[in-house]
Amino acid sequence: MSTAENLVLRQVRVLDPVAQLDSSQDAWFQDGKLQAIAPQLNNLPPDIQELEAEDLILAPGLVDLYSHSSEPGYESRETLAQLAKGAIAGGFTQVGILPDTNPALDNIGQLNSFQQLIDNLPDPKPNFQPWAAITKKTNGTDLTELGELLTGNICGFSDGKALQNWGLLRRTLEYLRPFNKPVALFPKNLALHNGGTARYGKASLAYGLVEELVSVETTAIAAICELVAELNTPVHLMRISTARSVELIADAKSRGLPITASVSWMHLLWNTKALSTYDPNLKFDPPLGNPSDQEALIEAVKTGVIEAIAIDHQPYLYEENTVSFGEAPSGAIGLELALPLLWQNFVVSQDWQPLKFWQALSSNPQKCLGYTAKQIIPENPQPLILFDPNKTWQVNHENLHCPQTNTPWWNKNLSGKMIKSFLP
Repeated sequence: MSTAENLVLRQVRVLDPVAQLDSSQDAWFQDGKLQAIAPQLNNLPPDIQELEAEDLILAPGLVDLYSHSSEPGYESRETLAQLAKGAIAGGFTQVGILPDTNPALDNIGQLNSFQQLIDNLPDPKPNFQPWAAITKKTNGTDLTELGELLTGNICGFSDGKALQNWGLLRRTLEYLRPFNKPVALFPKNLALHNGGTARYGKASLAYGLVEELVSVETTAIAAICELVAELNTPVHLMRISTARSVELIADAKSRGLPITASVSWMHLLWNTKALSTYDPNLKFDPPLGNPSDQEALIEAVKTGVIEAIAIDHQPYLYEENTVSFGEAPSGAIGLELALPLLWQNFVVSQDWQPLKFWQALSSNPQKCLGYTAKQIIPENPQPLILFDPNKTWQVNHENLHCPQTNTPWWNKNLSGKMIKSFLP
């Protein structure tokens, strides 16, 4: 996975979602930096290594808007070093870290300590960008020192969980309006939430699972949209999971509200029908949707109503996850699995165009964070990855950097593997 020192990729398939380029090119790298890219490169240094790359893909590094770091506090699940290696191995060169570490990232001291952990990691490593907490972990009802946290190296503000107090949310959006930092919100109406583990529908009824109503999510989205319409503070809606939510977001965007949205990769690949196995690795918050929800989410990514796909990587110990479906913690590992599985399911199937797919995992997440993605040229240094969509491998301890097994694909064979990362 290390960067090549002096390498030319011959006729590699270049996917550039910014330039809208999907074509075969020669690409020359030296010390991980792109030196030249053209349909054909000649007169290169004599000591250069050449790689015939017709079957490989060169594209921007992937950006995960939000995942969980088990360090500090839960290092037995996964260390930050393991998380870094797994992210790079999965093609993710930038990862947003939710603030639910222990201690939480709810004060500038802890934020600086976490940044020191990042700085001490060996290369290669992704650009880890923490989300600063909105509320204090001690009670979840008091605001953090938002102004102080703004001085830290943060990508924005998020609790990664539902806020309990709408008045507090309004004050947060009002305070943060001038600072151009995204506020990522998990839309979940706690007054309606009853601990449901499956979206209400035929499958949840058939399997006897505790049901969660669509309105748990949609009423929260409607309220957030009203606050955004009043204050005009940009908001990112996390973990969108229902068809009705897609309609509400599309309507908000048609009204010009500064709202972006993301969906968990697992909600694109699974629906409530899969819960007949009671596999604890398929328990999520929000729960998996019905087939109509899944179809709407897939179409929303395709049309851009939902800009980004997030991984929401969450490892758990074997002991934590070897319980009944209802008792299992919510979440699964994913940084090393998402690219091949999404590629096979949506690009190979020809449901999504390759550039639209890569956009949802790279340039669009950057847009959600307030950044402008750049096209692939030597003048724009940026992380690039080399992906083999046909390489087969098995999901096991030998091939994963994450030490945990909480995924429905454990010991399954996948097609698609990262080959190299180029980190300038």
